[in-house]
Amino acid sequence: MRFVFASYVITPQYENPHAWLERIQIYANIHASLAQNHEVISIEQINYKGEQQKKGVIYQFLKLPQPHFYAAIKLNIHIAALKPDVVIIHGTHFPAQVMHLRLVLGKKVKIIVQHHAELPFNNRIKKYLQKKAGQAIDAYLFASREMGLDWVKKGNLISAGKIHEVMEVSSVFYPVNKRLAKSQLKITGEPIFLWVGRLNENKDPLTAIKAFLKFVTLQSGAKLYMIYHTEELLPEITHLLTNEENAEAIKLIGKVPHDELLYWYNSADFILSASHYEGSGTAVCEAMSCGCIPIVTDIFSFRMITDDGNCGLLFKPGNEGMLLAALKQTIRMDVHQKHELCLNYFVSNLSFDAIARRIENIARKIDR
Repeated sequence: MRFVFASYVITPQYENPHAWLERIQIYANIHASLAQNHEVISIEQINYKGEQQKKGVIYQFLKLPQPHFYAAIKLNIHIAALKPDVVIIHGTHFPAQVMHLRLVLGKKVKIIVQHHAELPFNNRIKKYLQKKAGQAIDAYLFASREMGLDWVKKGNLISAGKIHEVMEVSSVFYPVNKRLAKSQLKITGEPIFLWVGRLNENKDPLTAIKAFLKFVTLQSGAKLYMIYHTEELLPEITHLLTNEENAEAIKLIGKVPHDELLYWYNSADFILSASHYEGSGTAVCEAMSCGCIPIVTDIFSFRMITDDGNCGLLFKPGNEGMLLAALKQTIRMDVHQKHELCLNYFVSNLSFDAIARRIENIARKIDR
């Protein structure tokens, strides 16, 4: 089959194609896995025009005319000229563009739309268009089937039968020796908990910190290292830790180079997330690729990524008491067993090859 991946989003601030492909490797390696058995073309829109090949995938960089909807028309015509068997569109917020794509492609080409953390439209007209576009779309990919069913329940999607559970991204990281990783970073703690995410209200670091401060009174050697690249709630966090008896148990690291996360994930025993909403959960996925055990909120995407809690522990968003109870469970946990469980689940469900196999199977089953 010939797969064509595309997005209606234009990112003009990027102009180096090699840097762009490096940036999107958590998606691009899915293309590479598919390319082992299929022809794969990915259309990119940055401030560059040309073609690159990487890992068996053809990347076509287009510079299309503005405004955006006219660019979408030109993009759709370009896609049709490639004579694809399957087109995968990134993002669910382009119903009019996808309906035009169906007109251009005709009836035989399969159209799949992949969800990328967008919330369903509330605007009445946009909501109608989003639902109407379902007639042109053969399948939707959501990181969690429950998340997709919620869109159907809210009236934004036409059919539950078109929803498929497929993780949107994977991880470029892999297991390395824990002792080596910790020595590389020169960090201490037993056990080590890791936070990787923004310091905003949705990520809810305050709930995580408050629960952890109580936990370390029971597990005195535990350390929580917090990596973040935005600091919205940092003043509240530093105020909370001021004069706190157990403040030394929490290390505010800040931003680190992405490559360095290999050592952080392999140093940690647990990955901690208190998010109220996630489209998938990239950091948790990356951590699990290194065997890190997730302690995360009981939300749609994290239920999927943890095999409904089988690979880790779930707690209600914003509930400090439930998080503390989950942290207490780690004291008696067989960490080695859970570590192996996380690695096995990642390989079979969250890896690039696993995602590519699911996409391939879904495309084959679509009857056109």
